[in-house]
Parts: sequence; structure tokens; C-alpha cells
Amino acid sequence: MTRDRAGFTLVEVLVALAVLSFALIAALRAGSISVANSGEIRDRLLAGWVAQNRLAEHRARRDWVPVGVYQGEAMEAGKSFRWEEKVVSTQNTQFLRVEVRVFAADRPDTALGVMSGFLVKPAP
Repeated sequence: MTRDRAGFTLVEVLVALAVLSFALIAALRAGSISVANSGEIRDRLLAGWVAQNRLAEHRARRDWVPVGVYQGEAMEAGKSFRWEEKVVSTQNTQFLRVEVRVFAADRPDTALGVMSGFLVKPAP
């Protein structure tokens, strides 16, 4: 005697739930990695702004700073950064090259942003 039954067996339902749970776990992991990376991307963007601001300040003030290394701190979007400027001479005495490196205040060993620019000697 055979009976025709409509529906799924318990084993089929359990297999489907296991496959679904693996898919959800993978999606949650990808989402958490994305959230972690967005914080890093935000910090790098803000560090780039700090570097741009340092170069823009020099240009706006028409600075002609002595060759050397300078350090300071800056706040951007409520986050503290440490910057380091390296000013070097060029073959043309009318220009100085400035390289700005920006670090997170809590991670001083890794540069989040690096930007270079040139200063023009102001006319007398």
C-alpha cells in the first residue's frame, strides 16, 4: 500500500535550514567586514583632508619655511590626527618641496595619508 503525500520530509526541511543558515552567516560576515573597512576608509579620507589643509595653509600664507621636519596635531571631524611635514630644497631655488604625512593619534606608526606639494618663493 503506497500513500501519496504532498510536502517535504523532515530531512529535506533540515537540509534547507542548514543551507539557509550558512548563507546568512556568510552575509553577516561580509557585512561586518564592510563596516570595519568603512571606518578605515573614513580615517584615510579625513587624513587626506588634513594633509590638503596643511599645504593650502602654506600657499595661502605664502610661507617660505626653512628646510627641515615639522610636526603638529590637527582635528578633523572630531578626530585627532598627528601630521609631519618634511620640507626639502629643490634644484630650483625658487621652489621648496613639502611632503605631509598624517597619522591617527592612536596609531602613530602607520601613515593614513601622504601628500606632496611645492611652495613658491614669494616675490620681494
